[in-house]
Amino acid sequence: QVQLVESGGGLVQAGGSLRLSCAASGRTFISYAMGWFRQAPGKEREFVAAISWRGGSTYYADSVKGRFTISRDNAKNTVYLQMNSLKPEDTAVYYCAAKGTTEWSIHLTRRYAYDYWGQGTQVTVSS
Repeated sequence: QVQLVESGGGLVQAGGSLRLSCAASGRTFISYAMGWFRQAPGKEREFVAAISWRGGSTYYADSVKGRFTISRDNAKNTVYLQMNSLKPEDTAVYYCAAKGTTEWSIHLTRRYAYDYWGQGTQVTVSS
């Protein structure tokens, strides 16, 4: 099993930056693909970014491409989401997710692909 705890959310002005962290428990973190999703009020949870187990492959939603960067430090059992040039439409609860796989697939952009989820961290971008 893997337990995920997100941190780093907060209130920021448009154009600002935040870095989210997701700390994972368990010794098998290295064999998990990781993803970030977000959910705004009244909307469905949507894909933001994903990273392969070694960190060599990534996917991004079109809405964040060029502004957000996903990375991971397997020695620290942590995955990060660096968010730059934030916009009010980025306001949401951000969730970290884990999938026990060493394969890389477009399915990792889908919610159903993931086995474990964190509780989420709120990001609010003011205009």
